[in-house]
Amino acid sequence: MKKKIVYVGMSADIIHNGHIELINFAKKYGTVIVGLLTDKAISSYKSFPLLNFNQRLSIIKNIKFVTKVIPQDTLDYSKNLKKLKPDYVAHGDDWKVGIQSKVRAKVIKLLKKWNGRLVEKKYTENISSTKIKNQLKKAGTLPDLRRSKLKRLLNEKKLLKVIECHNPISAMIGENSFYEKKGRRHEFDALWSSSLTDSVSRGMEDNQSVDYSVRISGVSDIFNVTTKPLIFDIDNGGKIEHLGNTIKKLENLGVSAIVMEDKVGLKRNSLFDDQKNVQQDTIKNFSKKIKKIINTRIDNNFLVVSRIESLILGKSLGDALKRAKSYCDAGTDAVLIHSKQKTPSEIVQFIKRFKKTKYSHIPVFCVPSSYPSVSEKELENLGFNVVIYANQLLRTAYLNMKKTCNAILKDGSAKKVNKKISSIKEILNLIS
Repeated sequence: MKKKIVYVGMSADIIHNGHIELINFAKKYGTVIVGLLTDKAISSYKSFPLLNFNQRLSIIKNIKFVTKVIPQDTLDYSKNLKKLKPDYVAHGDDWKVGIQSKVRAKVIKLLKKWNGRLVEKKYTENISSTKIKNQLKKAGTLPDLRRSKLKRLLNEKKLLKVIECHNPISAMIGENSFYEKKGRRHEFDALWSSSLTDSVSRGMEDNQSVDYSVRISGVSDIFNVTTKPLIFDIDNGGKIEHLGNTIKKLENLGVSAIVMEDKVGLKRNSLFDDQKNVQQDTIKNFSKKIKKIINTRIDNNFLVVSRIESLILGKSLGDALKRAKSYCDAGTDAVLIHSKQKTPSEIVQFIKRFKKTKYSHIPVFCVPSSYPSVSEKELENLGFNVVIYANQLLRTAYLNMKKTCNAILKDGSAKKVNKKISSIKEILNLIS
């Protein structure tokens, strides 16, 4: 008599006794086949997994009583169930509520078509991958794991959301912020170390007056209290002779990517109206810088993003596209198209034309500081891969600190402002 098939869907990012108990429960009903959720499937409803699919696969297929492991590409079980037509689906009873309740209902409906049955084990109390991951967050992460995560995210998610951080506390707020809607968790995928906000938070002009060693030391402090990948704004990278040493330091620290702009000389912030004395690098020289980074880096997970300043400097869309293509030929991993227009019209024109070239597979970044009304959904539909909120946290801090100072001076006490600011307890809870 043919042994019955039991299908078990799992994320299995962090294996704990709850997973083992479920597999032991499932094997009582027959041969256990695990449907291992892909990185993309997991990130559709909760935080991106710490381990990639192949790492998780290697673990699960070596667990006793697991006969076979197949990928499950979506949270929905339908594709695999229709193919296998299992006699049973085994799951913990925790999915009766939340986003997976609809998935559960669909599983039950499908199983009825071939007289299959859902069997549920009582959920193992006081343990979950999410709780363990939160504990691991406090312990930190390794440089290699952090560095590789951005590339994994780019491969699995349509649009990454990146938030600026200018000190450890802003990085912790960015990392821990999330919003849940219809059971789906929305959070920032990565952090952005901005030359602008790093300088201004130190009371310095945004003209590279804060050198790389100071900024890299700041990143090290941020990495002590966070786990998300970080993209580093390297301005124009400085002299090509010094570029290799800077890249080695950033890569060894665990930075995931650098964004390098194609301007030369003393920096002037791109959002200033007056750019008349600002010069753009030649395509040939900037391409040499890209190649220098590629030849210096040890890990291909460390990405170089080429920031194109043509539209900032009043040059044509054609010039921006020409540079984008040349930088791709030089080996850049991604391009960032920058604009200071109040609407996204320039970047829309750019990406529509860029996506029609042979380089359409290259990720494209944008920074909507001057055109904040554009939505993430619009950017995703256009084909953008990363949106960077480059200075919003610093601007928020500045405005609210200014309001608080004025209110205390006006009232002669902190009584009124005390109701409008965070409690000390809330802040201490964040860092504890």
